[in-house]
Amino acid sequence: MEMTQAVSSNTPKSYSLNVHNDFVPMSIFSESSQGKLSCEGKVETKFDMKPHRENLVDYGKLCRQRTNNSMVKLRKTELIPDDNGKGMRLLPVLPLVNPGPKEKKPTKGFETKRTRMDRGELEKYLFKLFERQPNWSLKQLMQETNQPEQFLKEILNELCIYNKRGPNQGTHELRPEYKNYTEDDPTA
Repeated sequence: MEMTQAVSSNTPKSYSLNVHNDFVPMSIFSESSQGKLSCEGKVETKFDMKPHRENLVDYGKLCRQRTNNSMVKLRKTELIPDDNGKGMRLLPVLPLVNPGPKEKKPTKGFETKRTRMDRGELEKYLFKLFERQPNWSLKQLMQETNQPEQFLKEILNELCIYNKRGPNQGTHELRPEYKNYTEDDPTA
């Protein structure tokens, strides 16, 4: 198929037509001025138009140009003549109030950083704490030992069981093998 007149310079002029008879049957409907639908006919043959190979580069440029044009949003500022602001609503003017100085949250300084104790010393200290009380929360142990949270968690995972349910929920308890160890050896 050859087009006699091109719309733009990128528009291909020659196309190949592919005829298809095997497709989903379609019908053409129309609606009258009274709102009644009527079937006008059936589509029996489908034609696909494809630009010839020598025109594919131009056709690709045309498609890119269409895509780019569809993505551009034109915004305009218009001056409305003889408009004295009737359509605009005034907002109430609120008095400015100074909220005062903001309170700063305390930041962790050098003095609040916790230094790690020797691992053996910390284990002995934890055993003594568990002799005093069988269940401890992580927060309580951090206050008692003054150790970094991550370091304390590592050691507690080795020495203790974390109670997820029951009356001692959310606390650590010594493993059974360490309970016997502390009862047998008073120097630990």
